[in-house]
Amino acid sequence: MLNLETFPVGPLGCNCSLLWEPDTGVGVVVDPGGDGAKIRKRVEALGFKVTALLHTHAHFDHVGATRELQDLWQCPAHLHGDDTFLIEALPQQTGMFGMPAIPQPEMTGLGAGDQHLDLTTLHTPGHTPGSCCFHGAFAKGQVLLAGDTLFRGGVGRTDLWGGSWELLEQSIRRELYALDGATLVIPGHGPATTLGVEAETNPFVRK
Repeated sequence: MLNLETFPVGPLGCNCSLLWEPDTGVGVVVDPGGDGAKIRKRVEALGFKVTALLHTHAHFDHVGATRELQDLWQCPAHLHGDDTFLIEALPQQTGMFGMPAIPQPEMTGLGAGDQHLDLTTLHTPGHTPGSCCFHGAFAKGQVLLAGDTLFRGGVGRTDLWGGSWELLEQSIRRELYALDGATLVIPGHGPATTLGVEAETNPFVRK
Protein backbone atom coordinates (compact mmCIF):
# COMPACT_ATOMS: atom_id res chain seq x y z
CA MET A 1 0.00 0.00 0.00
CA LEU A 2 1.33 3.39 -0.99
CA ASN A 3 1.67 6.45 1.17
CA LEU A 4 0.80 9.74 -0.51
CA GLU A 5 1.68 13.37 0.01
CA THR A 6 0.91 16.29 -2.30
CA PHE A 7 2.00 19.93 -2.19
CA PRO A 8 2.17 22.84 -4.66
CA VAL A 9 5.46 23.73 -6.34
CA GLY A 10 6.68 26.26 -8.86
CA PRO A 11 5.33 29.67 -9.85
CA LEU A 12 2.00 28.26 -11.08
CA GLY A 13 1.36 26.02 -8.07
CA CYS A 14 1.62 22.64 -9.78
CA ASN A 15 0.55 19.82 -7.46
CA CYS A 16 3.60 17.61 -6.96
CA SER A 17 2.83 14.19 -5.46
CA LEU A 18 5.12 11.83 -3.58
CA LEU A 19 4.09 8.17 -3.44
CA TRP A 20 6.16 5.58 -1.63
CA GLU A 21 6.06 2.11 -0.14
CA PRO A 22 7.00 2.26 3.55
CA ASP A 23 7.86 -1.45 3.61
CA THR A 24 10.39 -1.28 0.77
CA GLY A 25 11.48 2.33 1.17
CA VAL A 26 11.10 3.17 -2.52
CA GLY A 27 8.83 5.65 -4.24
CA VAL A 28 8.14 7.99 -7.14
CA VAL A 29 7.65 11.70 -7.65
CA VAL A 30 4.82 12.80 -9.94
CA ASP A 31 5.01 16.19 -11.69
CA PRO A 32 8.09 17.83 -10.15
CA GLY A 33 7.10 21.20 -11.55
CA GLY A 34 9.56 23.37 -9.65
CA ASP A 35 11.16 24.03 -6.26
CA GLY A 36 13.56 21.12 -6.58
CA ALA A 37 15.15 21.79 -3.19
CA LYS A 38 11.74 21.67 -1.50
CA ILE A 39 10.94 18.32 -3.13
CA ARG A 40 14.36 16.91 -2.25
CA LYS A 41 14.09 17.96 1.40
CA ARG A 42 10.64 16.43 1.75
CA VAL A 43 11.75 13.13 0.21
CA GLU A 44 14.73 13.05 2.54
CA ALA A 45 12.50 13.76 5.54
CA LEU A 46 10.16 10.92 4.56
CA GLY A 47 13.14 8.64 4.05
CA PHE A 48 12.47 6.85 0.76
CA LYS A 49 14.52 6.29 -2.39
CA VAL A 50 13.11 7.79 -5.59
CA THR A 51 13.12 5.24 -8.40
CA ALA A 52 11.33 7.33 -11.06
CA LEU A 53 9.96 10.74 -11.90
CA LEU A 54 6.54 10.50 -13.57
CA HIS A 55 4.89 13.23 -15.62
CA THR A 56 1.26 13.74 -16.53
CA HIS A 57 2.33 15.97 -19.43
CA ALA A 58 5.16 18.22 -20.58
CA HIS A 59 4.03 21.78 -19.97
CA PHE A 60 6.87 23.72 -18.35
CA ASP A 61 5.11 24.08 -15.00
CA HIS A 62 5.05 20.29 -14.59
CA VAL A 63 8.70 19.61 -15.52
CA GLY A 64 10.45 22.62 -13.98
CA ALA A 65 12.55 20.63 -11.49
CA THR A 66 12.81 17.40 -13.47
CA ARG A 67 16.38 17.79 -14.75
CA GLU A 68 17.64 18.94 -11.35
CA LEU A 69 16.14 15.95 -9.53
CA GLN A 70 17.02 13.53 -12.32
CA ASP A 71 20.66 14.52 -12.01
CA LEU A 72 20.51 14.37 -8.23
CA TRP A 73 18.90 10.94 -7.91
CA GLN A 74 20.13 9.39 -11.18
CA CYS A 75 16.66 8.02 -11.89
CA PRO A 76 14.61 7.88 -15.10
CA ALA A 77 12.02 10.53 -15.93
CA HIS A 78 8.98 9.13 -17.73
CA LEU A 79 6.78 10.97 -20.22
CA HIS A 80 4.44 9.83 -23.00
CA GLY A 81 6.15 10.10 -26.36
CA ASP A 82 3.40 12.23 -27.86
CA ASP A 83 4.57 15.11 -25.64
CA THR A 84 8.21 14.94 -26.76
CA PHE A 85 7.70 17.99 -28.96
CA LEU A 86 6.78 20.00 -25.88
CA ILE A 87 10.04 19.08 -24.15
CA GLU A 88 11.91 20.18 -27.26
CA ALA A 89 9.95 23.45 -27.18
CA LEU A 90 10.59 24.31 -23.51
CA PRO A 91 12.32 27.61 -24.39
CA GLN A 92 9.27 28.68 -26.39
CA GLN A 93 6.94 27.57 -23.61
CA THR A 94 8.65 29.55 -20.87
CA GLY A 95 9.19 32.51 -23.17
CA MET A 96 5.49 32.66 -24.05
CA PHE A 97 4.58 33.00 -20.37
CA GLY A 98 7.49 35.27 -19.47
CA MET A 99 9.10 32.66 -17.23
CA PRO A 100 12.82 31.90 -16.82
CA ALA A 101 14.22 29.12 -18.98
CA ILE A 102 14.45 25.66 -17.40
CA PRO A 103 16.95 22.86 -18.16
CA GLN A 104 15.70 20.26 -20.63
CA PRO A 105 15.35 16.83 -19.00
CA GLU A 106 16.09 13.47 -20.58
CA MET A 107 12.80 11.62 -20.89
CA THR A 108 12.06 7.89 -21.04
CA GLY A 109 8.90 6.59 -22.68
CA LEU A 110 5.58 6.10 -20.92
CA GLY A 111 2.58 4.23 -22.31
CA ALA A 112 -0.94 3.20 -21.40
CA GLY A 113 -0.87 0.33 -18.94
CA ASP A 114 2.67 0.97 -17.73
CA GLN A 115 3.02 0.41 -14.00
CA HIS A 116 5.29 2.12 -11.50
CA LEU A 117 4.92 0.77 -7.98
CA ASP A 118 1.14 0.24 -7.81
CA LEU A 119 0.29 3.10 -10.17
CA THR A 120 -1.18 2.27 -13.58
CA THR A 121 -0.75 4.73 -16.45
CA LEU A 122 -3.85 5.90 -18.34
CA HIS A 123 -3.28 7.73 -21.63
CA THR A 124 -5.73 10.65 -21.60
CA PRO A 125 -5.00 12.97 -24.54
CA GLY A 126 -6.76 16.29 -24.89
CA HIS A 127 -4.94 18.85 -22.76
CA THR A 128 -1.83 17.73 -24.62
CA PRO A 129 -1.41 14.80 -27.03
CA GLY A 130 0.60 12.80 -24.49
CA SER A 131 -1.34 13.66 -21.35
CA CYS A 132 -1.54 10.77 -18.88
CA CYS A 133 -3.14 10.09 -15.52
CA PHE A 134 -1.91 7.67 -12.86
CA HIS A 135 -4.37 5.44 -11.01
CA GLY A 136 -3.72 3.30 -7.97
CA ALA A 137 -4.42 2.67 -4.32
CA PHE A 138 -3.01 4.37 -1.26
CA ALA A 139 -3.67 4.08 2.45
CA LYS A 140 -7.11 5.76 2.28
CA GLY A 141 -8.47 4.23 -0.94
CA GLN A 142 -8.12 4.72 -4.69
CA VAL A 143 -6.40 7.78 -6.08
CA LEU A 144 -6.14 9.36 -9.52
CA LEU A 145 -3.32 11.79 -10.28
CA ALA A 146 -5.12 13.63 -13.03
CA GLY A 147 -2.64 16.25 -14.13
CA ASP A 148 -4.40 18.99 -16.10
CA THR A 149 -7.02 16.65 -17.56
CA LEU A 150 -9.64 17.03 -14.81
CA PHE A 151 -9.99 19.63 -12.05
CA ARG A 152 -12.45 20.24 -9.25
CA GLY A 153 -15.27 21.86 -11.19
CA GLY A 154 -13.18 22.18 -14.32
CA VAL A 155 -11.16 20.53 -17.07
CA GLY A 156 -7.85 21.24 -18.76
CA ARG A 157 -7.59 23.96 -21.37
CA THR A 158 -7.29 22.79 -24.96
CA ASP A 159 -6.14 25.99 -26.69
CA LEU A 160 -2.42 25.35 -26.23
CA TRP A 161 0.01 23.25 -28.31
CA GLY A 162 -1.69 20.07 -29.54
CA GLY A 163 -4.80 20.46 -27.40
CA SER A 164 -8.12 18.93 -28.48
CA TRP A 165 -11.49 19.41 -26.83
CA GLU A 166 -12.91 16.31 -28.50
CA LEU A 167 -10.08 14.11 -27.22
CA LEU A 168 -10.24 15.62 -23.74
CA GLU A 169 -13.95 14.92 -23.45
CA GLN A 170 -13.48 11.35 -24.69
CA SER A 171 -10.59 10.74 -22.29
CA ILE A 172 -12.53 11.93 -19.27
CA ARG A 173 -15.65 9.93 -20.09
CA ARG A 174 -13.92 6.75 -21.29
CA GLU A 175 -10.90 6.50 -18.98
CA LEU A 176 -11.73 8.49 -15.84
CA TYR A 177 -15.47 8.27 -15.24
CA ALA A 178 -15.25 4.50 -15.76
CA LEU A 179 -13.34 4.27 -12.45
CA ASP A 180 -14.87 4.01 -8.98
CA GLY A 181 -16.71 7.21 -8.08
CA ALA A 182 -15.11 7.27 -4.63
CA THR A 183 -11.65 7.67 -6.20
CA LEU A 184 -9.79 10.69 -4.87
CA VAL A 185 -8.72 13.02 -7.69
CA ILE A 186 -5.56 15.06 -7.29
CA PRO A 187 -5.53 17.53 -10.17
CA GLY A 188 -2.52 19.32 -11.56
CA HIS A 189 -3.51 22.50 -9.77
CA GLY A 190 -5.94 23.40 -7.00
CA PRO A 191 -7.98 21.37 -4.52
CA ALA A 192 -8.77 17.66 -4.64
CA THR A 193 -12.15 16.20 -5.54
CA THR A 194 -13.63 12.77 -6.30
CA LEU A 195 -14.62 11.18 -9.60
CA GLY A 196 -18.18 10.73 -8.41
CA VAL A 197 -18.61 14.42 -7.66
CA GLU A 198 -17.15 15.45 -11.01
CA ALA A 199 -19.15 12.89 -12.98
CA GLU A 200 -22.34 14.37 -11.54
CA THR A 201 -21.56 18.08 -11.24
CA ASN A 202 -18.63 19.09 -13.44
CA PRO A 203 -19.96 21.92 -15.63
CA PHE A 204 -17.81 20.92 -18.63
CA VAL A 205 -17.89 17.11 -18.81
CA ARG A 206 -20.34 14.85 -16.95
CA LYS A 207 -20.81 11.11 -17.13
